[in-house]
Formats: sequence, structure tokens, C-alpha cells
Amino acid sequence: MEIFDKIRKYENLHIIFWLIKDTCWMLGLKVLGALMIFPTLGVAIYIIYKTRFLKEVYINFAVFFWILANSFWMICEFFINDLYRHYAIIPFIIGFIFVIIFYLKTLIKKA
Repeated sequence: MEIFDKIRKYENLHIIFWLIKDTCWMLGLKVLGALMIFPTLGVAIYIIYKTRFLKEVYINFAVFFWILANSFWMICEFFINDLYRHYAIIPFIIGFIFVIIFYLKTLIKKA
């Protein structure tokens, strides 16, 4: 359980960055919202690295791809063309695949 205690503070920081990013998106704060992508994804990558030998890494990859999809969607709305936001489905699907892998590994381990 020690690894989870060490990671917990980063997960909490990650949630703060994520909430700031999404709040900026909601309020239309384009520059701050775009800048918040970097620390949000950066902490997600750090959490993936720290859990790389645990099965929870699959859930952390799913979170990374979820944030990546949301960030792409936000950038499309803010700076490019909202018509492209539908391409965010690609990282969303990748995230779902990681969740499926996580649960399959969990079920196989119990069997």
C-alpha cells in the first residue's frame, strides 16, 4: 500500500489541475485553459510512470487519454474549428480499451 500513499498526493494535485482546466473551458478562459493542459497531462504521465508495474496503470492510461480527448475538444472549440471535436472520439476509445484491459486482467486474476 505504500506506493498508493506516495501517489495519492499527485492524484489530488492532478484533480486540481483537471478542475482548473475544465473550469477555464466552461468560463471561456482560452489561454489559461490551454496552458492548464500541460500540468494536467504532465501529472497524468507521472502517475502512469509511478504505477507502470501495477495493473492500475491501465486505469491511469485511461485517465490520460480521457484528459487528452477533453483537451483536444477544448482546443477545437477555442482556437480551431468546433467541427473537428468529433475526432476526440479516438483518444476516448483508446481510454475505454485500457479500462477493458484492466477489468479483463482483474477477472483473469480472480479466476
